[in-house]
Amino acid sequence: MTGVIPMTARRSSPRRPSSSQLLTRVRDRSPGLAAGLVGGAVAAGLGLGALTVLVMVLWISSPYPDSGPGGALHVAAALWLLAHGVELVRADTLSGVPAPVGVTPLLLSVVPVWLVHRAARDAVDADDDGVAPPVSARTAWAGVVLGYLTVGAGTALYAAGGSLRPSWAWTVLGLPTVVALSAGTGVWTAYGRPLGPVDRLLRLLPPGARRVLLGPRGREKFLVAVRAAGAAVAVSVGGGAGLVAVSSVWHGDVAREAFLRLTEGWSGRCAVLLLCVTLVPNAAVWGAAYALGPGFALGAGHGVGPWVSDPAPMLPPFPLLAAVPDAGAGTPWNWAAGVVPLAAGMTMGWFVGRGGMRWSVRRTAVIAGLAAAVCAAVLAVAAGMAGGPLGVGVLARFGPVWWQVGGAALAWGVGVAVPVAVVVRVCGGWVARWRTAAATKAVTKAAAKAAEEASRALSLAEARATASRTTTASRTTEASRATPQKAALPKATEPSEATAAKSSTPAKPSKPSKPSGPSKSPRTPVVAPRDGVTLRKKKVPPVAPEATAPPSPRPVPHPKESEAYDLLPADEPVEDVWRDEALRARWDALRDELRQRAPEPEAPANTEPEPPTAKAEAEAEPPAPPSPQDRGTS
Repeated sequence: MTGVIPMTARRSSPRRPSSSQLLTRVRDRSPGLAAGLVGGAVAAGLGLGALTVLVMVLWISSPYPDSGPGGALHVAAALWLLAHGVELVRADTLSGVPAPVGVTPLLLSVVPVWLVHRAARDAVDADDDGVAPPVSARTAWAGVVLGYLTVGAGTALYAAGGSLRPSWAWTVLGLPTVVALSAGTGVWTAYGRPLGPVDRLLRLLPPGARRVLLGPRGREKFLVAVRAAGAAVAVSVGGGAGLVAVSSVWHGDVAREAFLRLTEGWSGRCAVLLLCVTLVPNAAVWGAAYALGPGFALGAGHGVGPWVSDPAPMLPPFPLLAAVPDAGAGTPWNWAAGVVPLAAGMTMGWFVGRGGMRWSVRRTAVIAGLAAAVCAAVLAVAAGMAGGPLGVGVLARFGPVWWQVGGAALAWGVGVAVPVAVVVRVCGGWVARWRTAAATKAVTKAAAKAAEEASRALSLAEARATASRTTTASRTTEASRATPQKAALPKATEPSEATAAKSSTPAKPSKPSKPSGPSKSPRTPVVAPRDGVTLRKKKVPPVAPEATAPPSPRPVPHPKESEAYDLLPADEPVEDVWRDEALRARWDALRDELRQRAPEPEAPANTEPEPPTAKAEAEAEPPAPPSPQDRGTS
């Protein structure tokens, strides 16, 4: 092949990456299990470190510490395990009997749960450049859980040598459960919250509920039930927090006295204040249990509810315990707490009724019952986590009983939410039909009003078009009458300057010459003859008169109407409504102007010119007869 030079590209041999590059690449790609282990260990270290710093600050600021820094570190490790739901055991008691401490501050539990959730979510995500694929869900979950539990196991072994020792049964059961659930939600969030795992969990339900939730639009029904249950839980817990706040204000003097009796230094008071803040969610759950009816236990055999209040007589002074109602039978003010579960049930029924507008009444009732069951389960779990023992004997039971709270919540949900959901569903159908009828009536009325306005505007447009055509016809008639009269007038002949000068100068008489036409022949001036010269008269041939014809009017060139504008006004008004009357008037004026500027039709070429009228003959000057002076010849 001529003119083609084959060229081969020489590939360069690949360079062998260095060890630092390999480590960077491995770290950037975040491969599976190793990255999960590191992420879980880092999350556990962050939570433990933050709590340790807080405890050390309080220990340093305490004027009379009862232990050294080692004791403070053991307390920090024990509190970190307590935040995961692990029950602690206090060994150094006055009686020598170990006292369990199982009330977990729920606000303190938010920190480790959030750290585990975030670590699992980050372990699944790809790198920033999108080069490394996401890690599988099982690998990321297993790595985070193993890394976190490794740190947790070391912390439990370290805390076992302090005054607050972890219960090994709760350590084995509680800590892995919290970490596994938190890591699972993180992985599920990282994968976009797919509904496949939810469907697999729903298959574990009874056949009736499973048929409802996994049938047509099963996911939509489940989501409606979950939203309704979540709203009811929020109303219940929020209402419980409101009851605690009102009661704390009512017993403000007792709460202030308990706060001052616990400690005297500012560091101790700060520690008590922080403990009260972390126990606020627990108090809200206790208030929700009180409003539901079962109430909560303040010691073994002593319960507090809206019907009767019987707290233990020898309770330790604590600011939050000051909000407990006084001992005795309930009053109408205590019974008024039932407004909270009533509002929660109505809220749940409203959500289900609004979400089930396309369902039947029976199916709406079933979904409301399912929402009540979900709400009861959530409140039962919260009640179980919010309570626990604070010692032995009378202090062995503190907080609400989970199964009592769950049963009361289910009863309130079924008794209130189901009827409200049915009523909202039925009334919502009526309201929807009424709104549809009202909208149809409004649209019909608006259409009739628009048609009336259109008819009125059309009548006005037709009247204006008729007046415009009448005016245009009258102007055209007047113009056609005036144009022929102006064209028939001949031009008047004016005497030339030479004739006027000759008539004013005297001359010798000469023989008159016969007129040969309407115009006079040119005259030769008379000159005196010289001696011996005989003058002869020069014969001048007669000049034929020119035919005078009336000048025809020259048409003024105007552009055609179709060439001047792209769109011409129609002779008849368009069958449409003119929305702008000023625009219609301007359009009519433009059409009139175009008709006035149009040229008149010209006469055919073979027709004879019209004879001059009498007025034109009278105005024409007849030729003057020759004077006697001009008749002779010289």
